[in-house]
Amino acid sequence: MRALKALFAGFDMWLFGTALVLSLLGLMTMYSYLGDNLYFERQVIWIGVSFFFLVIAAIPDYRFLRTGNAVFYIYMATIAVLAAVLVFGTVVKGAQSRFDFGFFALQPSDPAKLVLIMVLAKYFSKRHVEIADIRHIIISGLYAFFIFALVFIQPDFGSAIILFSVWFGLVLVAGISWRHVGAVFLLGVLSFSGLWFFGFQEYQKDRIRTFLHPLADIQGTGYNAYQSTIAVGSGELLGKGIGYGTQSKLEFLPEYETDFIFAAFAEEWGFIGALLVFLLFALLVWKILFRALDGETNFERLFGTGLAILITTHFFVHIGMNIGLLPVTGTTVPFLSYGGSHLITECIGIGMLIGMTKRKKRVIIEHDQ
Repeated sequence: MRALKALFAGFDMWLFGTALVLSLLGLMTMYSYLGDNLYFERQVIWIGVSFFFLVIAAIPDYRFLRTGNAVFYIYMATIAVLAAVLVFGTVVKGAQSRFDFGFFALQPSDPAKLVLIMVLAKYFSKRHVEIADIRHIIISGLYAFFIFALVFIQPDFGSAIILFSVWFGLVLVAGISWRHVGAVFLLGVLSFSGLWFFGFQEYQKDRIRTFLHPLADIQGTGYNAYQSTIAVGSGELLGKGIGYGTQSKLEFLPEYETDFIFAAFAEEWGFIGALLVFLLFALLVWKILFRALDGETNFERLFGTGLAILITTHFFVHIGMNIGLLPVTGTTVPFLSYGGSHLITECIGIGMLIGMTKRKKRVIIEHDQ
């Protein structure tokens, strides 16, 4: 019993509990009184599996990631898997982004985001005092680019945006000069211009055009965004009640379990429920950053910061997409949306952060005793 207590000393129940509450809110949004509940039933299993992985991921001592080549090998394996999905993956809605194993599907772009955080955290932690040197921005950008490119050509524009945001956010946190920020911004503008003419598929261009002119084609490319804003607005103050969202449950709003779950949630829970979700995500990100700042080295601090950037970017891109402020990119929201790949990845990320920082917590607890 004492050994088990020592093993989980420093386990953060606030992080665990907040993530679990968000997952349960998403689960309730998938429930319907009007038809079958296949997504609801499957998500119950995914939540159980994911939070089991969270607990397991909190056990190891992750100091081995700071030194040696483990992170590099994990990165290379990730590149290989992302390349393999372009050859052997299943095409779903025009994107070849997952392996279909029958009883479940694996989307490698989700764990790839966590791997990128590990790679950048290790790289910047080793070169923190030299970060003003532009070559470190270029090298770190190359690490991000290989993952970004393989995800983009699937094509998965939403995940590609998230990957770029993680890299850029960690570069800023690591201490890039404003002169270099300007250079990165200019490069981003040039890259977007190149992608518009040579990289984007026509449907991706249509989504951006719809974002600029949302009412131009509400029966075509603008349909999803239009129905999403209707769902959010129809929730009013207190919502229509759990399982009674007419826009989602009557299938006016497509993909309400994944890409538009915030809109479905807002319809059923109203403004008060939406405010609750914002507060829970704020608490989750604050606890992640607080935990990161308690890390022993810059590696743990940068890993935790990268995890916070990942969750925050996912959240705001998804919300913006659901209320018509951003183009529809098929981006899930952490913990709320249906799916196993992203939920397991998020839970493992939180578990790893707890595992990285619990040693210091355990030393403090043992000292106090």
